[in-house]
Amino acid sequence: MSKGKILLTGGTGFIGSHTWVELLNAGYDVVGVDNFYNSNDKVLRGIETIVGKKVVFEKADCSNKEEFKKVFEAHPDIVGAVHFAAYKAVGESIEKPLDYYRNNMVSLLNLIELMRDCGKRANIVFSSSATVYGQPDKEHLPISENAPLKRSLSPYGKSKQMAEEILSDSVIAYNNVKVCALRYFNPIGAHPSALIGELPRGVPQNLVPFITQTAAGIRDHLNVFGDDYNTPDGSCIRDYIYVVDLAKAHVKAIDKLMEEKVTVPEVIDEPTYVDAAKTGRWFVYNLGTGRGLSVLELVRGFISATGVNLKYEIAPRRAGDIEQVWADPSKAKRELGWSADTPIEDVLRSAWNWQKTL
Repeated sequence: MSKGKILLTGGTGFIGSHTWVELLNAGYDVVGVDNFYNSNDKVLRGIETIVGKKVVFEKADCSNKEEFKKVFEAHPDIVGAVHFAAYKAVGESIEKPLDYYRNNMVSLLNLIELMRDCGKRANIVFSSSATVYGQPDKEHLPISENAPLKRSLSPYGKSKQMAEEILSDSVIAYNNVKVCALRYFNPIGAHPSALIGELPRGVPQNLVPFITQTAAGIRDHLNVFGDDYNTPDGSCIRDYIYVVDLAKAHVKAIDKLMEEKVTVPEVIDEPTYVDAAKTGRWFVYNLGTGRGLSVLELVRGFISATGVNLKYEIAPRRAGDIEQVWADPSKAKRELGWSADTPIEDVLRSAWNWQKTL
């Protein structure tokens, strides 16, 4: 028996495709939506091969309200949504800020409005980011959900901060909106089947696809942006999380929203709550491993895990990069029963197997 139908925006993207698999495995029906801006229809075949059945897919641009509305009209039994549809590259966002604000904000506004217009309880899991914390002070590392949010260094990060504000304000104002914001650290790897994984457009913006493309001879060398940061080896430190572990967290989050009892009256005459959490319908979780790895550690780890060498060079710092950040994921473990425990060696081997499949 199905646990309900979940709308999955950006469903053929990197994290979306892996979450699609995990939602189906967990007993949910899924309707995936994408416009293939950063993916292609081959991803659908990969998902179908993994789960052993046809999937339900609607091609639509979530930032086009009339187009997006047709998805809700075709699927009136949607009970929740996982919202991935957004542009996501830090560097590109600095070059194209208006594109990022327009796409990332409008798609979210459309989702909230359409779920409410259709008279649904808007159970929304939002794909947020650790970039909402900006460059944290040393005393806040590892980062817990109580760490202060600082001005982001990129339009991408700012769009995630704005999106969280929109969602928390909506929770306060509308008693049928319930949200779980998942603040990711750095997703990497690929499904163990090597049938789905990260598909960067053009030159990869993320580290691991650039590593695997360099190892495969597609790129001449890997640039390590900066070796003069205040870290043990001078390169940036990140919390790298396996995409399959991350996908499973979304299932836990949807489960929570579907099961969570509202702890305040259903009807709020006036939106008087300053803190959205006091409504009992706003939840925030950091998703990471709790361990920081430097760029150089990850490069050397890939070489060690796969036995494949690659050429890398030190390059100047890149605009928008944060020096070091890693998660305190204890709240997600405590409240969602989730943790990321796949060994980094296995994660890097999965990325290499995916590259070889490509």
